[in-house]
Amino acid sequence: MKLGTLRGRAVIIDGDRALDVGPSTRNVLGQLHTLSKLTVDDDAERFSVAELSAPVPDPRQVFAIALNYAPHAAEAGYTAPDVPLVFTKFPSCITGPTATVALPAEGHTDWEVEIVAVVGRGGRNIPESEAWSALAGVTLGQDLSERLTQLAGRPAQFSLGKSFPGFGPTGPWLVTPDELADPDDIAFSSSLDGVPLQSGRTSDMIFSVPRLVAHLSSVCELLPGDLIFTGTPEGVGSRMDPPRFLQPGETLVSRAEGIGSITQRFVG
Repeated sequence: MKLGTLRGRAVIIDGDRALDVGPSTRNVLGQLHTLSKLTVDDDAERFSVAELSAPVPDPRQVFAIALNYAPHAAEAGYTAPDVPLVFTKFPSCITGPTATVALPAEGHTDWEVEIVAVVGRGGRNIPESEAWSALAGVTLGQDLSERLTQLAGRPAQFSLGKSFPGFGPTGPWLVTPDELADPDDIAFSSSLDGVPLQSGRTSDMIFSVPRLVAHLSSVCELLPGDLIFTGTPEGVGSRMDPPRFLQPGETLVSRAEGIGSITQRFVG
């Protein structure tokens, strides 16, 4: 099942048609079994992807994982971590799959394509073996990052630099695990004005989605609709020689196998 947000309401999506199922995606995540029995027929509303908001536009918690791919850790000058490295993106940065994003004046905004896990029933102390049943599914995201703000001070302040308006695009919809050939092995990539940037597979993560769910829930209660940005592969602009950052007028397109694509256009 594909679940999205259209004009502020939760919808089940099939092709270019959407069936209204409630006032809030976050509030229907506990009803996925019932929703899966519904049929999106020819009487359902037609829509375009540009009309969709973020699959969960109002998450209460947004977790993000640093250095979760060994080649990215290496390009950043670090050894692979022994435990998940967790920061947050503040929820006000979350936006939809087709967005115009204003670049901060600092001028060092970078891209980070990621698969994003969406919490369903959630809970505390969730074992790895039950992690996928505690999730609603996955979506695609960009962990956009203003590097000067992120790295200002000692220690660095990751969360602020990753939470400017529009810096958490997600979408185009939430895909339940049963829709995917293998939820632990999803291919994803990004390009800028048609030039390839990053590509990866979630099977190459240092800490798998189930491991992340178990780790996070051992500390925090995971709530319906929470987002987990699971990490980015190598190929970020700040580690290029010379460094390369996003510029006004450029368009960033990200794609994920079995999920779809999201697009951000940048302005000054």
